[in-house]
Amino acid sequence: MFETYNEALKWIQSLIPFGIKPGIERMKWMLGKLGNPERRMRTVHVGGTNGKGSTVCYLWHIYEAAGMKVGTFTSPYITSFNERMMVNGHPISDEDLIKAANMVYPLTLAVDRETDFGSPTEFEAVTMISFVYFGLLNPCDLVIYEVGLGGRLDSTNVIHPLVSVITNVAMDHMKVLGDTIKQIAFEKAGIIKQDTGIVTTAEHPEALAVIREKAAAKESKLFILNDAFVFHPLGHNSKGEHFNFDTGSIHLHQLTIHMKGEHQLKNASAALMTICYLSTYCGMKVSVEAIRIGLKKAAWPGRFERITNHPLIIIDGAHNVQGTKALVQTVKRYYDGKNIHLLYAALKDKEYKTMVQLIETAADDITLTSFDFPRAASSDLLYAASHHPKKRQDPNWSTALHRMIQETDENDLLMICGSLYFIAVVREALLTADHLR
Repeated sequence: MFETYNEALKWIQSLIPFGIKPGIERMKWMLGKLGNPERRMRTVHVGGTNGKGSTVCYLWHIYEAAGMKVGTFTSPYITSFNERMMVNGHPISDEDLIKAANMVYPLTLAVDRETDFGSPTEFEAVTMISFVYFGLLNPCDLVIYEVGLGGRLDSTNVIHPLVSVITNVAMDHMKVLGDTIKQIAFEKAGIIKQDTGIVTTAEHPEALAVIREKAAAKESKLFILNDAFVFHPLGHNSKGEHFNFDTGSIHLHQLTIHMKGEHQLKNASAALMTICYLSTYCGMKVSVEAIRIGLKKAAWPGRFERITNHPLIIIDGAHNVQGTKALVQTVKRYYDGKNIHLLYAALKDKEYKTMVQLIETAADDITLTSFDFPRAASSDLLYAASHHPKKRQDPNWSTALHRMIQETDENDLLMICGSLYFIAVVREALLTADHLR
């Protein structure tokens, strides 16, 4: 058994990243041995291709502003592993992580030994730890679960939520989820439960058709963006994005979010529709004032995050094609006219060629780099994919970053983006750099 935090973390990270046998049978078996702590929780389930983390963030801050104790389960982490499980923004303590890991560890051995389901994956073990934490060690008024990958076979899909959210559906993780929108939507729609509300901001016709069909089969109440609810942009300024929200019976005017980009209005609207559903069908009332406060407070590390003003440095974890398109639009929306220097790294199992050619349209020059991660694309690969007339490569991101900081003037923007794993490493380095504080 584990006596220290490092021992518990080392065990978690030693597990296989993906299951040999996809499915949630291992989860159900282990949870049964614990007395099904997941059934003691009131939960919201959030899936989709992009915008999951931001939607979770809006929900958490609004319900916290309403005086509730809110748990969140998200991935990956940006600052520390513990932030994957938080209560009102406070990460799980090392002591509680050790306690939960010691309860889960014997079950991971037993399920492999006593069944033919196979060994649990790293993500399954972490999800189990979250069920122990929120269900037994630190119960909350509401726990918001972000899907890890897909939905149908994701280890979080053992919960029975009050309502589920599917943000957009786009091409990502094709080796696992399928290579068409229809196939990916089928996996995302796998979180729809019998007679449970479902909110979606998906807009692709094929994705919507799949979601509609699954919702009808499960007799679920379906709320679709631009049908059951709409948002009306009111422009943006230094204080953020401004908008109205309308469900036909609920009208919220002059709302403000600080997370930048018009795509964030969709995420905020998904959260607001979810809140309207929980108020109407589950008695979870929230004041308009709590909504306004929560929306303004919501911030998510690594999502168009301003690190410093002198020089102006922004980081963003645009790790797939859809996210990269949104980032390009946001950069042009807020920083048109600035000289933009771009430092970029991506994973080699992503559509890095397309992403490089998209993101470089927003930059005056681009430096392609890499970082210490098994799936990281080399700077050579990224450099070859780039068509920018002012491109450079440097396999050492740290030296590239130092050089680019020195070259960034007062009227410039240094943009650092790509893989969330890359952003996490760079963010820590920037926040601990003495000359930038």
